[in-house]
Amino acid sequence: MKKIYVDADACPVKDEVTKVAIRNNIITYMVCNGGIRPSKSSLIKLVIVSEGADEADKWIFNNILPDDIVVTADIPLAAKCLDKSARVIKHNGHILTVNNIGNILATRDLMADLRSSDPFLKGKNKIFSKEDRSNFLNSLQSLI
Repeated sequence: MKKIYVDADACPVKDEVTKVAIRNNIITYMVCNGGIRPSKSSLIKLVIVSEGADEADKWIFNNILPDDIVVTADIPLAAKCLDKSARVIKHNGHILTVNNIGNILATRDLMADLRSSDPFLKGKNKIFSKEDRSNFLNSLQSLI
């Protein structure tokens, strides 16, 4: 049976994942470094990893199986999960696949280089909108 894994530390759609998981009776792991309240539902498991770079990513990668769903905005983690035949969705509802991850990784690296060379580009992240939330819900349900 497929499971959902959420890179939960900065995830803006934890409540949406919880609702969809409960509605579809899917075990879900909220993986974080702490600071998240446990769910009342026995389907939603809180996993607190030790502090440190990429500890949540490592836990998710080491536990996923093919066809599990990973919710993350971390593109390198997404690429690794796709290599294990998991399905990956970003918080805005964008589904990542083996066909689009290469371009997304390249764009991520390019933007990181641009931000490091131009201080005016820092902090120009897109606002998370109601449309993003709606797109996420629709995409997650379609993955299930």
